[in-house]
Amino acid sequence: MADIVGVVFQKGGRVYYFDPDSVELARGDQVVVQTMRGTEIGEVVDPPHGIPDEELPAPLKRVVRRANDKDLELVASHAGLREQAMTTCRELIVKHGLDMKLVDAEIMFGGGKITFSFYSEERIDFRALVADLAKALKMRIELRQIGAREETRVLGGLGPCGRHLCCTLFQGDQEPVSIRMAKEQNLPLNPMKISGLCGRLMCCLKYEQDQYVCFRKEAPSRGTRVQTDRGEGVVVGYQVPKDSLTLRLEDGTVADVPIGRCTCGGEPCRPGEAEFVPAVCADDEPDEPAFEEDLPAELVAEAPADMDADLDRGAAPPVAEAPSNGNGAPGKSSGRRGGRSRRRRRRPRQSGGESGS
Repeated sequence: MADIVGVVFQKGGRVYYFDPDSVELARGDQVVVQTMRGTEIGEVVDPPHGIPDEELPAPLKRVVRRANDKDLELVASHAGLREQAMTTCRELIVKHGLDMKLVDAEIMFGGGKITFSFYSEERIDFRALVADLAKALKMRIELRQIGAREETRVLGGLGPCGRHLCCTLFQGDQEPVSIRMAKEQNLPLNPMKISGLCGRLMCCLKYEQDQYVCFRKEAPSRGTRVQTDRGEGVVVGYQVPKDSLTLRLEDGTVADVPIGRCTCGGEPCRPGEAEFVPAVCADDEPDEPAFEEDLPAELVAEAPADMDADLDRGAAPPVAEAPSNGNGAPGKSSGRRGGRSRRRRRRPRQSGGESGS
């Protein structure tokens, strides 16, 4: 068995797992960890627990320590610098006339590097912007392009239900959502009804998906005669959230009866179960491709002098890739289709230098 602990670095962000290394941790603790980007501070959302060794995806990095008062004061001191950096970045974006929306800025633990997140539907040449930011802030600069979902996750807001957005409430809630989920839940295929603030399908569509899929596999089809403790009835509909069948009884009344209390042809419609427990069905794979996933494009400026040298040498302009087109692959800038050459085949010349008809 191996011990792991789940840590997030942003509100509603992805959960990363580390080796607690015998450090006593609880949910909500701030911890200092070593990542590929350097030393960072995050929040524990999944307390330490053991899993089989074969389930470990890769060797885990260890938790350095629980964050102390000095660490928390350092993070709090970055708030003023962050606001100043965002103001400077917005001014430079306007100065360079770039079609991009600045969403967030994150200062690495310990300072020295700042990451700007921006949203844009197009590819952006931000070489000159990075150079000016590095000169103005005297820090390493990283630009990261994000998609509509992550933009909404960072900014937050209230959903049509009146609660805070699911993507900000539930850590790691980043599973893909497809239109098939709305179809199977008999929801109106009206974009105004099933789209969230980000303009994509609402995250909450996937919360009851497993229940709908498994219920339909067990429930008898419409028109089937079933026996209940209230007499015989005919299935005319379903109440999946209630785990019930809508029946028209012999006396003409319509009632919702739990599927666990119904028998079909003398056999229980759901044998051996008094209550329904949602289960994940292995063959429940969405037919439609997942919607946009946030695949960041990054550019790091080590120092203003290095950036000036690149400009003098006439280096190729770095561009931010557009977000994923939905199939897990980032957008490409190549004009060729299918990776094949579109060279036109020449016609053979006719005698006398005239082209054939």
